Amino acid sequence: MYPRIFFSGDTSINVEFDNVISEKVNNQILEIAEIVASQHIIGIIDIVPAYREVTFVFNPLLINIEKFQEFLQKQVVNLPKNLNTKIGKIFDVPVLYNQTVGLDLLEVADYHNLSVEEIIKIHSDKEYRIYMLGFLPGFAYLGGLDSRLHTPRKDTPRLQIPAGSIAIGGEQTGCYPVESPGGWQIIGRTPLMMFNPNHPEIKLHAGDKMKFYSINESEYSRLSDISFNDYFAEEIMV
Repeated sequence: MYPRIFFSGDTSINVEFDNVISEKVNNQILEIAEIVASQHIIGIIDIVPAYREVTFVFNPLLINIEKFQEFLQKQVVNLPKNLNTKIGKIFDVPVLYNQTVGLDLLEVADYHNLSVEEIIKIHSDKEYRIYMLGFLPGFAYLGGLDSRLHTPRKDTPRLQIPAGSIAIGGEQTGCYPVESPGGWQIIGRTPLMMFNPNHPEIKLHAGDKMKFYSINESEYSRLSDISFNDYFAEEIMV
């Protein structure tokens, strides 16, 4: 029976919703997260929204966990079934789509019986919702991928995927913020430095949106190694 509340460790408690990827569920998750954050509850260390649940990390020495459980239960019971999507930021990210940096671009095109140009157009035409961050610092799991581009992950993951690689994994798309192993299909690369360990602030949040636009090699070189945070230094609200 969903939603349900349960402990996921000695210092964390979850609110879990239906086992689906949907904006409706994600809106409910973000609403619960926002309600708790707005209360500034002593002892809550972190709030981590995901696809179908939100995790609250707490200090057991500072919080009355029984009262917090009761508070969560009350919020869940009173949560509207249909919530309006909150308007967040839109990040319009430059991408070089070619077979040099798009290591699987041709393979993805062949898999779907589409041209490379069609793959690029379909992928860059969509606006993607950030459902959650995870796996790597700043790795945004993006929903809303056109069904024509749904592509299985690779049978054998690569040991090294370059930072900035734009990829497709099943029904999702995303960008590898740092060099990493991975099994998603690589179709392009952004020149932006998505994550800088010397300045680890991450601008992306669940509920924000990301869109990609195609650039050429000259633009790629011009933008190379510019920090994602610097590139989006201005607030871009819609």
